Amino acid sequence: MIHQYDEPVYLISIVAKILDIHPQTLRQYERENLISPSRSNGRIRLYSQRDIDKIKLILRLTRELGVNLAGVDIILRLKENVDEMESEILDLRHKVSRAQNSHSVSPDKALVTKKSIYEMIIFE
Repeated sequence: MIHQYDEPVYLISIVAKILDIHPQTLRQYERENLISPSRSNGRIRLYSQRDIDKIKLILRLTRELGVNLAGVDIILRLKENVDEMESEILDLRHKVSRAQNSHSVSPDKALVTKKSIYEMIIFE
Protein backbone atom coordinates (compact mmCIF):
# COMPACT_ATOMS: atom_id res chain seq x y z
CA MET A 1 0.00 0.00 0.00
CA ILE A 2 1.41 3.37 -1.04
CA HIS A 3 0.77 6.37 1.20
CA GLN A 4 0.88 10.06 0.37
CA TYR A 5 4.01 11.97 1.44
CA ASP A 6 2.09 13.96 4.06
CA GLU A 7 -0.20 11.14 5.23
CA PRO A 8 0.36 10.39 8.95
CA VAL A 9 0.61 6.61 9.13
CA TYR A 10 3.68 5.64 11.17
CA LEU A 11 3.61 5.03 14.93
CA ILE A 12 6.41 6.42 17.09
CA SER A 13 7.79 2.93 17.72
CA ILE A 14 8.04 2.25 13.98
CA VAL A 15 9.73 5.59 13.26
CA ALA A 16 12.18 5.00 16.12
CA LYS A 17 13.02 1.58 14.72
CA ILE A 18 13.35 2.85 11.12
CA LEU A 19 15.72 5.64 12.20
CA ASP A 20 17.48 3.64 14.93
CA ILE A 21 16.76 6.21 17.65
CA HIS A 22 14.96 6.08 20.99
CA PRO A 23 11.28 7.15 21.02
CA GLN A 24 12.24 9.59 23.78
CA THR A 25 14.42 11.42 21.23
CA LEU A 26 11.37 11.90 19.03
CA ARG A 27 9.40 13.21 21.99
CA GLN A 28 12.24 15.64 22.76
CA TYR A 29 12.23 16.91 19.16
CA GLU A 30 8.50 17.47 19.53
CA ARG A 31 8.96 19.34 22.84
CA GLU A 32 11.57 21.52 21.11
CA ASN A 33 9.01 22.21 18.32
CA LEU A 34 11.33 20.75 15.70
CA ILE A 35 8.65 18.29 14.56
CA SER A 36 4.88 18.16 14.99
CA PRO A 37 3.48 14.71 14.31
CA SER A 38 -0.24 14.36 13.81
CA ARG A 39 -2.37 12.84 16.54
CA SER A 40 -5.03 10.18 16.18
CA ASN A 41 -8.35 10.44 18.02
CA GLY A 42 -6.72 8.47 20.83
CA ARG A 43 -3.91 11.06 20.96
CA ILE A 44 -1.41 8.59 19.47
CA ARG A 45 1.43 10.25 17.56
CA LEU A 46 1.39 9.48 13.85
CA TYR A 47 4.25 10.43 11.53
CA SER A 48 4.21 11.00 7.77
CA GLN A 49 7.05 10.35 5.35
CA ARG A 50 7.63 14.14 5.37
CA ASP A 51 8.09 13.97 9.16
CA ILE A 52 10.55 11.09 8.79
CA ASP A 53 12.57 13.01 6.19
CA LYS A 54 12.66 16.05 8.49
CA ILE A 55 13.85 13.86 11.38
CA LYS A 56 16.57 12.43 9.10
CA LEU A 57 17.72 16.00 8.42
CA ILE A 58 17.73 16.77 12.16
CA LEU A 59 19.79 13.64 12.83
CA ARG A 60 22.25 14.56 10.06
CA LEU A 61 22.67 18.06 11.48
CA THR A 62 23.16 16.85 15.06
CA ARG A 63 25.18 13.67 14.47
CA GLU A 64 27.30 14.52 11.46
CA LEU A 65 27.67 18.28 11.78
CA GLY A 66 27.50 18.63 15.57
CA VAL A 67 24.71 21.24 15.52
CA ASN A 68 22.80 21.64 18.79
CA LEU A 69 18.99 21.68 18.84
CA ALA A 70 18.80 25.49 19.00
CA GLY A 71 20.94 25.62 15.87
CA VAL A 72 18.78 22.97 14.22
CA ASP A 73 15.71 25.10 14.92
CA ILE A 74 17.31 28.12 13.21
CA ILE A 75 18.46 26.03 10.24
CA LEU A 76 15.00 24.49 9.79
CA ARG A 77 13.35 27.92 9.89
CA LEU A 78 15.81 29.31 7.35
CA LYS A 79 15.31 26.27 5.12
CA GLU A 80 11.54 26.80 5.28
CA ASN A 81 11.97 30.48 4.31
CA VAL A 82 14.27 29.58 1.40
CA ASP A 83 11.82 26.92 0.19
CA GLU A 84 8.97 29.47 0.27
CA MET A 85 11.07 32.05 -1.60
CA GLU A 86 12.08 29.51 -4.25
CA SER A 87 8.42 28.66 -4.74
CA GLU A 88 7.55 32.36 -5.09
CA ILE A 89 10.38 32.86 -7.59
CA LEU A 90 9.10 29.97 -9.72
CA ASP A 91 5.60 31.43 -9.61
CA LEU A 92 6.86 34.90 -10.57
CA ARG A 93 8.96 33.47 -13.42
CA HIS A 94 5.87 31.70 -14.70
CA LYS A 95 3.85 34.93 -14.53
CA VAL A 96 6.59 36.91 -16.28
CA SER A 97 6.87 34.29 -19.00
CA ARG A 98 3.09 34.32 -19.47
CA ALA A 99 3.07 38.14 -19.61
CA GLN A 100 5.90 38.20 -22.16
CA ASN A 101 4.14 35.65 -24.34
CA SER A 102 0.78 37.43 -24.21
CA HIS A 103 1.89 40.65 -25.94
CA SER A 104 0.17 40.93 -29.29
CA VAL A 105 0.66 44.68 -29.91
CA SER A 106 3.64 45.51 -32.11
CA PRO A 107 6.39 47.51 -30.37
CA ASP A 108 5.88 50.57 -32.59
CA LYS A 109 2.17 50.80 -31.60
CA ALA A 110 2.68 50.16 -27.90
CA LEU A 111 2.43 53.12 -25.49
CA VAL A 112 5.37 51.82 -23.49
CA THR A 113 8.08 50.15 -25.51
CA LYS A 114 10.02 48.61 -22.63
CA LYS A 115 8.55 47.22 -19.44
CA SER A 116 10.44 46.15 -16.39
CA ILE A 117 9.66 42.81 -14.81
CA TYR A 118 7.97 44.64 -11.93
CA GLU A 119 5.71 46.60 -14.28
CA MET A 120 4.66 43.41 -16.04
CA ILE A 121 3.66 41.85 -12.76
CA ILE A 122 1.99 44.91 -11.26
CA PHE A 123 0.13 45.97 -14.41
CA GLU A 124 -0.77 42.50 -15.67
